[in-house]
Order: sequence, then C-alpha cells, then structure tokens
Amino acid sequence: MNPLPAVAPSRRRTDRIATVTLGMAAAVAVVPLVLILYYVAKQGLSAWSLDFFTTDPTGKFFGDPGGIKSAIVGTLLIVGLATLMATPVGIALALYLTEYGRGSRFASAIRYIVDVLTGVPSIVFGLFIYITLVLSGIGGNFAGWKGSAALALLMLPIVTRSAEVILQLVPDSLREAALALGAPRWRVVARVVLPTALPGLVTGILLAVARAAGETAPLLFTATIAKDTSTNLGGAMNSLPAQIFSDVGQAQDRLVARAWGAALTLVVMILLCTTLARLLSRRSTLR
Repeated sequence: MNPLPAVAPSRRRTDRIATVTLGMAAAVAVVPLVLILYYVAKQGLSAWSLDFFTTDPTGKFFGDPGGIKSAIVGTLLIVGLATLMATPVGIALALYLTEYGRGSRFASAIRYIVDVLTGVPSIVFGLFIYITLVLSGIGGNFAGWKGSAALALLMLPIVTRSAEVILQLVPDSLREAALALGAPRWRVVARVVLPTALPGLVTGILLAVARAAGETAPLLFTATIAKDTSTNLGGAMNSLPAQIFSDVGQAQDRLVARAWGAALTLVVMILLCTTLARLLSRRSTLR
C-alpha cells in the first residue's frame, strides 16, 4: 500500500496565508457589529427598569415619559399575525416549486417573482397596503392587522426561498420509497417530506420573523403609533420600531433614552430569534 504523497511546502504556505487572511477579514467584519451592540447596550441599559417594561408611554412633555409596554405587546401581536399569514402561503409555494411544478415554466415564473420581491424595499410594501387598505377605508382606518399584512408581504419571499432550499435537501430516495409503497403524493408530502424538513422550515420562519420585527416604514403607514396597550388588531397599535422612530427625534433626553432602551429591547428580541434559528439549523444538520 503506497503512502499518501507529502503536501508541498508551497501549498502549506498558501493554505496558511489564506487561512490568516480569511480570519482577519472575518475579524474586521465582526468589529463594527460588536461596536454597535456595545454602544446600543451602553445607551439602552440605563433606561431599563421594571416600570420601563410594565408601563405605557404617557406622552407628557414634563415628568415621567412612561415605558414601552404597548410597543412590546403591539410588536408581538403584529409580527405574530404576519407570521400566521406568510408561513402557510410561503411553504405552499415552496412545496409547489419542489414537489409539483419542478422544472415547469409556471414554477420558473413564480421563482422569478419571489426573487424580485426579496429585493423590494420594505417601504414599498407599506405604501401598497396604505393605498389599497388604509386610504380605501377597508376594515377601518389604521389598524394592526394592516401592519401585519405589510409585514407578511415582506416575510413571504424569505419564507418561500428558505423553505424551497430546505425541501430540496430532502433526499429523493425517501420520496421514491414512499411512492413505491403506494402512498399518494399528498401523503408523501405530509408524512415524509414536511416532517423531515421541519427543523429547517422553522429556521427559515424565524429568520423571516427577525427581519420583519425590525421594520419601521410598513408600520408607520398602516398601524401608526398608539400610546395605550391594545390587543385589538382592528385599531391603531404601537410597536417597537414605531416607538423608536417617534422618540429618537425628540428634544428631551429622557425620550431619547427611552428610544435607546426600546432599541436594545428590539435587538435582544431579534437576537433570541436568530439564536433559536441557528440552534434549530444545527439540530437539522446533525440529523
């Protein structure tokens, strides 16, 4: 048995240079992120307190400005409803692209449209819902569910593309084995394909949630800003991005401090979603 050929010194040198170069590039890319997180945490932690999370904005020019309770509740409800809107449609489109319409012209057209929607600015979705639902008076004036509709349009291409990639990773041998046993196509999809791809699908959904939770423009045009905590998605609702937008341009330092605290809260919420997505992705890879 012949021994493995020795690696040339020049190749080792090139490999080391490439490794060091990539490591330095990664460090340079991480430095701005660390500095941003540090500055947001430094500015925002001073505003955090029990009252900050349990009281609503007061709107008072003098005195206690209140907290961000209504913004947190509004963000959770609006983004939650947007997730319920975008997830079934996005996964259904991905299933059609991978299981039923693979290679067809119609599937290629859908894929092209989804790719185009991925690059559309979020404000365009907000303006679309504002013109079609708010100005027309359908379902009242400004409403939380209209903000959810705008965010759902933003999330839809992300969910679709990520779900399509995950479904393509499911081995064809699993599909062929189930079909060989006489199972219909819909049962193969429901009992074999979706359970196998579930961790990856959840990862894509959480990444879309993290993207939508930080958007401001769609909510300003649809759900506007409300001070009091409300669970009525049919009326105006507050949200963390809208609260930050409202406070950061104020002259009072206490309102700017509340904006920093809300920004840190939003960062922590998105960080938790992203971390959960990464953990689920790692679990899916190990399987």
